[in-house]
Amino acid sequence: MAAAAKQALAAPCAAPKTLADLRTGQRCILDRLDLPEDVARRLMELGFLPGNEVVPGHKAPGGGPRVFRVDGSEVALREDTAARLYIRRDPESDLIVLS
Repeated sequence: MAAAAKQALAAPCAAPKTLADLRTGQRCILDRLDLPEDVARRLMELGFLPGNEVVPGHKAPGGGPRVFRVDGSEVALREDTAARLYIRRDPESDLIVLS
């Protein structure tokens, strides 16, 4: 029993999620950007503002950039950049179909 309790406490669900963790079409709300100021400022100009909805799209072949739909635009981000944009899931959201 003690082992099961320790395993439950060490569950990875407590770790903050990032845009890099999401599946294609899984909506989320951007929580914060953990990037250098100049990069964060540019992404905010493109619509990556805390509180905005972001929807991940398809990845480029060979592990290249991934497209994200935000504020009416589609923006491609590298995996390492997406991994530094923290999100909170929108509890009312579902997967959507991206065309």
